[in-house]
Amino acid sequence: MKIEKVHFPGNIFLAPMADVTNIPFRLMCRNYGASMTYSEMISSDAIVYESAKAFERGLSFKDERPFGIQIFGNSPGIMSRAALKIEETYNPDIIDINFGCPSNLLTKDGSGSALLRSPDLIYRITKELCETVSAPVTAKIRVLEDMEKTVQIAGLIETAGACAITVHGRTQQQHYSGKAMHEYAKRIKCEVSIPVIANGDIIDEISARDTLEYTGCDGIMIGRAAMGNPFLFRRISHYLKTGELLEYNECCQRVRDLEKYLRLLQEHGLTHKVNLRSHAQWFTKGIPGGKYIRTGIADAKDIEGIIECARGMYRDAL
Repeated sequence: MKIEKVHFPGNIFLAPMADVTNIPFRLMCRNYGASMTYSEMISSDAIVYESAKAFERGLSFKDERPFGIQIFGNSPGIMSRAALKIEETYNPDIIDINFGCPSNLLTKDGSGSALLRSPDLIYRITKELCETVSAPVTAKIRVLEDMEKTVQIAGLIETAGACAITVHGRTQQQHYSGKAMHEYAKRIKCEVSIPVIANGDIIDEISARDTLEYTGCDGIMIGRAAMGNPFLFRRISHYLKTGELLEYNECCQRVRDLEKYLRLLQEHGLTHKVNLRSHAQWFTKGIPGGKYIRTGIADAKDIEGIIECARGMYRDAL
């Protein structure tokens, strides 16, 4: 897959997620087959007013190239200044605009998916960023209940100069409930000439294949299903290439990946910047005995305790 001048080794993308897509997690997803990863979304206001914490979210390593940084805000001027600072500091391969986050933290200030009510502002934000930075600019949107209005917004984003668009098939009001409506991505793919990436309810090999086939989109983006499960990218990429399900022991894989993730947090000096217990519990969700592991994790005093607790459940298999 290609977005303007950026070539990707495939078409499976990791979605930007607040408090999730830090460097260790992104590196694991890339190693398992994600074609591109994004930073956690970054406030354009925070960048302009030089928040050190916001700038840290843009850190990346050559091993994860190509790499995207997503920003949010509601002012064309501030967002373009922030994008320029980000480009000068980190030289990302892609700068993505968040027009889709339904969180009240963003929407109450008129950012994220709240901007879908202001198509003209979406156009001005996209156009100004495209004219300010040299990196390809992309955008991620949610859908409106009115498909025609959603398609019109996608057209404005293309006309403003964006090189690709990701469509999450839920409305702002749905948040993450209900079913993603991929008919929107299918229609938008027919209406625009830039690459379209489908997002929402892609949780396994079959849903990945079905979404690509139904929408005709250029790629897919995986979000919450990858939390605690970076190996999902290996499974999906293998299936799309071969048509065969990859045989593996899910419980053992999750425990190994949990330990690897925690060690990477240590290596990059990030253990004090994440909720270790919360992140560790993602890796045990949905596996046999996971409830007991999570109870032990909650009582663990440090990383070594978390690792020992998880290993204890599957020591013989490991």
